Amino acid sequence: MAIPDESVGLGVDIVEIERMRKIIKRSPAFVEKIYSAAERAYCDEHAHPEVHYATRFAAKEAVLKALGTGFSGGIHPLDVEVRRTAKGRPYVVLTGRAREVAREQNVREIPISLSFTHTDAVACAMAITDESVAAQERRRDPMEELTRQFKEARTFLDDLPAKESGQA
Repeated sequence: MAIPDESVGLGVDIVEIERMRKIIKRSPAFVEKIYSAAERAYCDEHAHPEVHYATRFAAKEAVLKALGTGFSGGIHPLDVEVRRTAKGRPYVVLTGRAREVAREQNVREIPISLSFTHTDAVACAMAITDESVAAQERRRDPMEELTRQFKEARTFLDDLPAKESGQA
């Protein structure tokens, strides 16, 4: 079995929504410590903010798993912020130590996917490095490779001296 390539990090996390609701109720300061003002505004504008807080917490964990660090080495939850494009697609903005770690690893992009059910929030993140992009570019499409080989063989055949007529 091959050793996994370190050029792409993958992180997945799941958070129980009810647990997040209880944490927020018990300790309102929790949201101030963990979420940016923009994240809090987004979550609080919904009928069930705990769903969105849980989803964003899962995203923060997934991103840090993809980087291979977790909340350690000076990385704070506020160093990972989940935002949305104008069309609603979530994306991550890194600051502080999380940003430094990503730069040290030559991370080019961290796409994320968020989802939730009635009970759980889940997030997936990939830390795509410059090396992983270069490796992908080096890989050849099998049909392109076959076409290249055919052209080489055809050129080789075309370069062979033609037999004189009448010789068998």
